[in-house]
Amino acid sequence: MSEGPRAVVDTNLVVSALIFGKGRPFKLRSAWQTGRFHPLVSKCTATELLRVLAYPKFKLTEAEREDLLADYLPYCTTVKLPARPPAVPECRDPFDVPFLELSLAGKADYLVTGDKDLLSLAAQCRVPIVTAEVFLNALSAKA
Repeated sequence: MSEGPRAVVDTNLVVSALIFGKGRPFKLRSAWQTGRFHPLVSKCTATELLRVLAYPKFKLTEAEREDLLADYLPYCTTVKLPARPPAVPECRDPFDVPFLELSLAGKADYLVTGDKDLLSLAAQCRVPIVTAEVFLNALSAKA
């Protein structure tokens, strides 16, 4: 079996995959659990995931958040960003910058997102920025 691609998955997709048991995000979860791709995280993107899982709207206890993280982080490769992160395209949302930096520093094959601001940068980034649907189709084509 060939090694799956390296991918940065944005926080909203990871949270959806962990909390909601249906749809494309759930298929992403299955794909990382079975090694069909290798998610990349950095200190900054992992911190954002922790922050988002703690949102009151999710009503998750600390133990539930830890269980969810245990279903994602062990499958991830942690990338230490260099002191001078790679140059990334200018983007409207500063919270998107760490995902762009991670995708470049981590030599990702894909940046997977539903974020319109990130998707609008696809032509300006060396790493393909794709939706979950496009990514899952690419994984299926390689299977």
